[in-house]
Amino acid sequence: MSITGGVDRALERGASIGCEVVQIFLKNNMQWAGKPLATDEIARFRQHNLLAFAHSSYLINPASMNPVFRRKSIIALIDEINRATVLGLPFIVLHPGAQGNMHDATQSLDEVFAATKHSPVKIALETTAGQGSCLGHRFEEIANIIELSKHPSRLAVCVDTCHIFAAGYDIRTMKGYRLTVSEMEQTFGCNRIVAFHLNDSKKPLGSRVDRHEQIGKGCIGLPAFRNVLRDERWSNLLMVLETPKGPDLLEDVENLRVLRHLFK
Repeated sequence: MSITGGVDRALERGASIGCEVVQIFLKNNMQWAGKPLATDEIARFRQHNLLAFAHSSYLINPASMNPVFRRKSIIALIDEINRATVLGLPFIVLHPGAQGNMHDATQSLDEVFAATKHSPVKIALETTAGQGSCLGHRFEEIANIIELSKHPSRLAVCVDTCHIFAAGYDIRTMKGYRLTVSEMEQTFGCNRIVAFHLNDSKKPLGSRVDRHEQIGKGCIGLPAFRNVLRDERWSNLLMVLETPKGPDLLEDVENLRVLRHLFK
């Protein structure tokens, strides 16, 4: 949900269409820095009943080979963790990075965690489609970052259905879904998963192209989402949509209706 007008407005927008949980950016997602959160804005946010978590700025790249960009990424992520802390958010979803390698990404994250050692906020590494040089399209890469980290307790995982499908994990059938979950368990461990992004895919299996589509209208199809929603292992996890939408949010309303029907 958009944070235009304040982070608390995102919760109001979510509540207006019947959301139970929303994902927000902590500032303008295409800027390195943002104005401080106002005291009254923080208070209104924390008083709201809706559950929420954050997604990091798209500029942040902990694996960047450019030392200037990597330093900016570290500073920006420290700031975002501090923002999430005052808002009472449990974690920030982060793309593992691009252009560099898992060692660079881990070193950046370890520096961030050392600078925010008193914060309970975790970083949830998001599974990616593997577009370009993006890390994280194989579960082993996510697992390696966690294993290399000096602060593994601060790292979690967010599974994006569009991304894993585009990366080659076929969740359309129960057999394929079970194999995918088994690989998650054998690599980073299912207990690391704290959230799901429920998105259909405009592009086919293994395309490694990140293009989200409305639920049931893409290449993944409805059975896969039924598999996820009815899996008791995820019954307490937070799940959100990242599907295309207009200002009236009608697409979100329809996608929520479809998903809730599948859940029943």
